[in-house]
Amino acid sequence: MPAEPKPQSPKHHEDAAPFLLRPSTPRGAGILLVHGFSATPQEMRLFGEALCDQGYTVLAILLPGHGTSPQDLATKRYEDWLEATEAGYRELKQEESQIFGLGLSTGALLLLALAARVEVAGLVLLSPYLKLRHRFASSAWLLRHFKPYHHRPLAPEAALRYYERRPLNGVHQIHRLIGHLRPLLMKITTPTLAINGSGDQTIRVESGQSLLMSLGSRHKEYHLYGPEVPHVLCTEENPRWRSVLALSLQFLEGRQNDSAPAPADGHREP
Repeated sequence: MPAEPKPQSPKHHEDAAPFLLRPSTPRGAGILLVHGFSATPQEMRLFGEALCDQGYTVLAILLPGHGTSPQDLATKRYEDWLEATEAGYRELKQEESQIFGLGLSTGALLLLALAARVEVAGLVLLSPYLKLRHRFASSAWLLRHFKPYHHRPLAPEAALRYYERRPLNGVHQIHRLIGHLRPLLMKITTPTLAINGSGDQTIRVESGQSLLMSLGSRHKEYHLYGPEVPHVLCTEENPRWRSVLALSLQFLEGRQNDSAPAPADGHREP
């Protein structure tokens, strides 16, 4: 009898690949980009290129189960995502000694969990949350056994970056991640900027501010945009993406200056 073929690892879509961008004029810092649930690094491309233009070395990772198939994502746990986030940090640390994190939605939560483990110079949290908006989201742990996937229609261009079928086990993993994070928030002291849009139909927007207020960070900034701003803040889908980028750059530059080593006389340059 012929041997059974070995199972193959899921193949990634071409535009789902992680990317590393090195600036022509480095400013001595790296930024780890982490995309959201059911998305790909392409979600972070616009901001990644803009950050690189400003002198940052940029690494956008691909979370396990993403960029392959909904069936693949259904097998993953939040621990797999967090492990990939830390691996990305370690990779970027080989390029730059000072590392910042910028994440969207669930990517923001993963960066917070990372900051509880390693030293991060600053965090930009786009659409952070502690509660999802869908009324059945908290029951995903049970519903996943009866209805494995939630279907949502997507425009053809969006279907290149997101899954139309999202596994409910993934939503369950998000709730597990939030449960992991809650007792850690007061212990996280990383300077943090959090941004939400009140037009967000995915999360409970007020929980984003609650998350920030729960952090142990001395330096915390919060910005809430109006109803014209959706959940995804870092693509052209957001009419205010340029403003979000400007806020992010201002925060990053300020934190890089704050953490720069002081000269021998003990004074920083103005």
